[in-house]
Amino acid sequence: MKIYLFFFIYVFGFLSAFSQVGINTSNPVSTLDINGNLSVKHVALTGAGSATNINDGVYISVNPSATNQEFKLPDPATVPGRVYFIRNVSSFTAKITMYGGVSKLFYFAKSWTGSSAQIYMYSSDSCGCTVADHPNNGNGYRSLIVLSDGSNWNVFN
Repeated sequence: MKIYLFFFIYVFGFLSAFSQVGINTSNPVSTLDINGNLSVKHVALTGAGSATNINDGVYISVNPSATNQEFKLPDPATVPGRVYFIRNVSSFTAKITMYGGVSKLFYFAKSWTGSSAQIYMYSSDSCGCTVADHPNNGNGYRSLIVLSDGSNWNVFN
């Protein structure tokens, strides 16, 4: 009986280790292969007097009701691989920060050095500046993609 049990555990363990899921395809080539559209959870956050936590959803609309209202990402060490699409839908500045202390930084895709522990998101029209004026701190960006590498947040625009 033990031999049969071991055999079944081995077979099912082996098959699940190499399994691939296909949606709308009979021959998936990745762990998850989707042949069609993908929808992700959208969360709208309105700024408050204290920091508003970003801890749910994938597509995040931040809506500060005053300048420099803070929206706080989780500590990147607690959510490795997590991705957020962040869009400032207000004419006010959104201040994006993170948990994890001052050693955690935002790293921009076009930069080899860390930025700071905060990003200011607002329209270049409202500040009178351009992205070229502030290439390493998010100023002028209305939309950003942030990805946790397990240590810091990487920023793509």
